[in-house]
Amino acid sequence: MALREELARSGAWLFRYRSYAPPLLLVPLVLAGLETHPGERPGLEPVPTAIGAALAGLGFVVRILVIGFAPAGTSGKNRSLQVADSLTTSGLYSIVRHPLYLGNYFLWIGPAVATGSWWAPVVVSLLFWLVHERIIFVEEEFLRDRFGADFLRWAAATPAFLPAPSRWRPPSLPFSLRTVLRQEYYGFFSVVFLFAVLEAATMAVESGRPGLSRTWLFVLVGAAVVAGVLRLLQRRTRWLDAAGR
Repeated sequence: MALREELARSGAWLFRYRSYAPPLLLVPLVLAGLETHPGERPGLEPVPTAIGAALAGLGFVVRILVIGFAPAGTSGKNRSLQVADSLTTSGLYSIVRHPLYLGNYFLWIGPAVATGSWWAPVVVSLLFWLVHERIIFVEEEFLRDRFGADFLRWAAATPAFLPAPSRWRPPSLPFSLRTVLRQEYYGFFSVVFLFAVLEAATMAVESGRPGLSRTWLFVLVGAAVVAGVLRLLQRRTRWLDAAGR
């Protein structure tokens, strides 16, 4: 099989199952967290945890700015098929071709930094690149076929992953908070849960008993309540629906 076809085949498979990648990070990240030396209290060290949480927060900010301004039929969570009703080239898409994946990178790297291990961010970065390079290949092949010269002009001037702020163009649509709440509650809870698991596993090894600090327990319960309410609203009402989104 030629390399182009192999990239397309593996990229399509990874695109379909991309939502399962973050939970698989639990094993290496827990191992990394267990390597850290205990400080004054069991659990993750405060400084790397704060830095990791800030990086994950930055990832959510990027995703929120993409999803909140995206038109319907773009920047969705479709799995089996590529979908793009239009080619978005404004907002964050004017400075980087794959802003959602840029946000995802910060979501991946945040927990890795929180472990305090030097090798966890390196391994996570390599895994991220291995997975998303193929997904990006498949997505861009689809956009090339669908939008032709328009895509080629945009791709030639816009970096794939490292933003070029000088190319900024304002979004063409107003911000939709309802769209963000509808699409991001699961990802938000998943990242909080990942941090909590790292904290609990590290505490179990260092103190001999599993558990969470009062702060982490409050954050985890709060995230679960928020995610549960938003899921209920999404399933039982139309409150999170936004016209044209």
